[in-house]
Amino acid sequence: MAQPHGRIFNFSAGPGTLPVEVLEQAKEDLLNYRGTGMSVMEMSHRSKAYEQIINEAEADLRSLMGIPEGYKVLFLQGGASLQFSMIPMSFLGSGQTADYVVTGTWGKKAIEAANMVGTAAKIFDAKDTNYNRVPEFGGLNLTAGAAYVHFTSNETIQGVEFKEDPNLPVPVVCDMSSNILSRPLDVSKYALIYAGAQKNMGPAGVALVVVREDFLAKAPEKTHPMLDYRLQSENGSMYNTPPCWTIYICGLVYKHLLAKGGLKAMHAVNEKKAGVVYNAIDSSNGFFKPHAEPNCRSLMNITFTLPSDELTATFISEAKAEGMVELKGHRSVGGCRASTYNSMPLEGCEKLAEFMKAFAAKNG
Repeated sequence: MAQPHGRIFNFSAGPGTLPVEVLEQAKEDLLNYRGTGMSVMEMSHRSKAYEQIINEAEADLRSLMGIPEGYKVLFLQGGASLQFSMIPMSFLGSGQTADYVVTGTWGKKAIEAANMVGTAAKIFDAKDTNYNRVPEFGGLNLTAGAAYVHFTSNETIQGVEFKEDPNLPVPVVCDMSSNILSRPLDVSKYALIYAGAQKNMGPAGVALVVVREDFLAKAPEKTHPMLDYRLQSENGSMYNTPPCWTIYICGLVYKHLLAKGGLKAMHAVNEKKAGVVYNAIDSSNGFFKPHAEPNCRSLMNITFTLPSDELTATFISEAKAEGMVELKGHRSVGGCRASTYNSMPLEGCEKLAEFMKAFAAKNG
């Protein structure tokens, strides 16, 4: 089936594909946003029009995620990577230890940043199997009196994912960058959730932070202004000029997901999409080898290898000729990676699976 506007199937790990309906709405608003005579990109963040944009984005996100009372929602700059430093700077006090669960590249980067601030204990590390698995939450050996425990809900590069929310006796901090809004979750299980926008929410340029107020109260009262969660919260994410356009697009995505039935509906679709591709892997008689263990396969980032580098290069080249791009895997895993975020149509996964089956039959 031909895609609207001559679009191809973009399996990029980030920035990821966006809903066509959102792009069409943005195109309509681009030169003159709702009669204001200007684009959102030209609009003062102090204007009534922009205040409505950011307020609606927050309200729709709260509805979408089921964020309870007692949580602040922040739209910050620096992406998720800045949060690697902001979190320990704010919540890892002198003489304290923060626990880190390392299940891939981004968990590794997070603990590296934390160790530059204070003491971070690695309570799980799947390095010995090249990060192809995640632990059971109940089996973690938490540090007594830990300031918080940090984990990455979905590792973009390795393609492993936690399938449930934690229920732990310490504050839980989670990087949800690559699977946020892909399934329902219980926000009350977390002290702080953060995510870069550019996979399931919008363009690059903003990090979402959802933080429980009693956890926020533990942050220092005085720190560098742009790195101060308290100050950002007090100013409604507008201590300085925010990434207005990115937040606007995120807001459109939130409305789109609500109209599609919310996170329960998205999870059902995502399971179906990923299932189509994983079935192509599993039915290939070993031609395609999955990287992640079966019980923690990501619905968002599907990683697999082929019998040789030469076949991998041919696969990627021929897929591109068929309108499927950004399938090359990260060098730490090799092979291929198909990122099937919320906005990847089912048709894209079906086309990829058909191509995989034909390729394996021809080259196996």
